[in-house]
This record gives sequence, C-alpha cells and structure tokens, in this order.
Amino acid sequence: MGGAKDRLLPASVPFRFFVSATVFQVLFWAMLFYAADEVPGFADGLGPVLAAVHLTTLGVLAMTAMGATYQLLPVATRQPLARVWPTRLSYWLFMPGTLLLTWGMAAYSLHTLYTGAAMTVLGLSVFGILTADNLRRASSSLPVVALHGWVAMASLLGLMALAVLLIADFAHGFIDDPDRLALGHVILAVFGFMGMLVFGFSHVLIPMFALSRSMPANLAWSELALTTLALLVTVLGALSGYFWLLMAGAVLGLVAVASYLWLMRHALKTRMRKRLGLAFVLVRISWAMLALSVVVGLVVLSSDFIPNGIALFGFLALAGWMLTFLGAILQRIMPFLATMHGSGKGGKPLLLSDLTLERPLQIHAILHPLAVVLCSVGIVADLPQLIMLGAVAGLVGALSFVVFVGYIVFRVKQKL
Repeated sequence: MGGAKDRLLPASVPFRFFVSATVFQVLFWAMLFYAADEVPGFADGLGPVLAAVHLTTLGVLAMTAMGATYQLLPVATRQPLARVWPTRLSYWLFMPGTLLLTWGMAAYSLHTLYTGAAMTVLGLSVFGILTADNLRRASSSLPVVALHGWVAMASLLGLMALAVLLIADFAHGFIDDPDRLALGHVILAVFGFMGMLVFGFSHVLIPMFALSRSMPANLAWSELALTTLALLVTVLGALSGYFWLLMAGAVLGLVAVASYLWLMRHALKTRMRKRLGLAFVLVRISWAMLALSVVVGLVVLSSDFIPNGIALFGFLALAGWMLTFLGAILQRIMPFLATMHGSGKGGKPLLLSDLTLERPLQIHAILHPLAVVLCSVGIVADLPQLIMLGAVAGLVGALSFVVFVGYIVFRVKQKL
C-alpha cells in the first residue's frame, strides 16, 4: 500500500460505480420476485429471468469490478491510470447501457436491447483498454495479480464477442447451436472475467484486511495455472460440444477452487487481526457457495440428480458466491477509501468507526444468506412462492445495504 494515496482517483470515480452496483442489486431482487414463476426451469431465452441475470452480472458484478479495478489495480501494480476522464466515459456508457439492455430483455424489445448492448460493449471496451494499459505498464512487484488481470481481460474480450453473436441471433437465428455459445459466454463471464478478478484481488485484499502474511509464491502460481487451465478447457468444451472436455474442465475447476481456498485458508491462519468482523462471515459463506456451485455444476453435467439443476447452478454462482463476496468486500473497501479521501482535508479526519452503520450491515448479513437458501430450495422444489419469499428477503437486505452505502457517500461529500 506504499504510496497508495498518490494513486487515489477522485472519490466520485469509484463511488459512482459502487453506488450504482448497490442500486442494481435492489433491481435484481425485484426482478427475481417478478419472474419467480419462470426461474426454476430457466435455461436460456429472452424474458425477465434473463434480465435478472444481467442485472446481476452487469449491474452488480461488472459495475463493482470496474470501480474496484480502477482504484485498486493502480495501487496493487504501483502504476497510476494513464487518464481519469475515460473512467467517467466508461460509466456513462455502461450504466445506462445496462439499464437499456436489461429492459430490452425483460420487455422482449430488440431495438432497446441492441442499443443497450452497444453502449454496454463500448463501456466495457473502454474499461478493458484502460485496465490493459495499466497492466502493461505494471512493475513486477505483484506478477500473480497482474496475470490474473490479463486472463480476466482476455475473458472479457471473449464474452463480449459471444454476447454480440448471441444478441444478433435473437433476431436472425443464424447460429445452429446457440446453447454452446451461451454456455461459453456464461463461463467466461462468471468464472473468467469476474472469477479471475476476484481471485487476483483476493491475493491483495484478504491479507490486507486480515493483516496476514504474503501468499506463498509457489501456491499462488499453482492456483493461477490451475484456474487458467480449467477456464480454457471448460470454455473449449462448451464451445466445441465435446462433453468429455467440458467434464474435464469442470473437474479441473474444482481442483482450482480448492487451491484458491487453500491460499485463503493460509491467509486467515497467519493473520494478526483476530477479530475480522461481520464482513468475513460473509466472505466465508461466499467461499462455501463457490465450492458448492462447482460441485453442483459437475453433478448437473453428469446426471439428472438435481431437479432444475441448471438454474440452481447459475443462482448459486451469481447470488451465492459473487453477490455475497462482493457485498462483504464493499463493506470494507468503501469505508477504507472514504477515510483515505477524508484524511488530509481540513477539520477532523474521517475514521472507520464514523462510517460504519452496524445495523444495516447486520440486517443484510442475515437476510442475504437467507435469501440464497430460500431461493435455492425454491428452485430445486419448483416452488415459485418460496423464490418470491427469498427475493423479498434479498430485496430488504439489499435496501439495508443501500442505507449503509448512502451514509458513507453522505459523509464523504460533507468532508469534501
């Protein structure tokens, strides 16, 4: 973290992404409630379920990833962003683009969908260029983190290309087997782009917040190699239609997840901070959901043992793993950034204790996991009413998180 303050972006840059992500999480749970009848049997196709999926993947996950990468990657690589104004451009393309895209999916409006898709792809392209430029100029201080970033950027390029083909196919139907492309798109989005960013930043954030030792280099490189190989094999299996290759990639993915969790276990065992707080309860839950989602994916590939297994796998990966992990990390990152922006200004500096509203975080920490459990059971049992109940729990938890984020923004604006 040496010299981190010198590489701070204006507070408005990362915070606009984080605030938008919390609002999109509310929209996700609301859309899931609306589409509850269609969730258990969902596999593909336009409609409110697909809109809910992209409110999560784009509105929450990618939005958070963009804000975090813009601010945290320059700190990790010790290289400032080349320019700040493109970060704002990417937001004003990506945020309204995601709204239009998801509205077009929910309303079966191809024109709206196309407009939103174009804006979203442009916003992500600006983000990819900025990130790639930062990685290119990075020093060798954290090569494992940087290489995770490169794999994530390659995955971003691939998922955008597949997305353009799939969207064009909605109107023209020129792809013989769009399910292969859709599966490849999902794998690249969840485990490639977002997964590699999460794994890479975990090498920095988890030790930083837990005050633990650096990750063992040999284990870190092994995790990177396994994760990259698993991603490559799984995507090739999905796109080629070779079942054995897809299964091999899934098995490798389980091994890669085990190596990542072993690294995280090492970080927590060597920590100096003994009381990690509520955020790390959610972090541990998210790690369990990550492992469970990969196991469920393997079972779904090999048998029909789990009813509505495809929908369950997607929900566990998105809401169980990703939403839980990012919610936990955001409640540590946002107050931390706020104190850095607030220090050095006139008057009393902002303290972490001044920025953390415990009650909204407690409500979120109870209701979000409850929502994941209720919706998962509802998917397997094909009970839309249970999914609706889970969506309500998730919605209230997300609104509580909005209160927490809104308070931080209010305090930062007061200070600035």
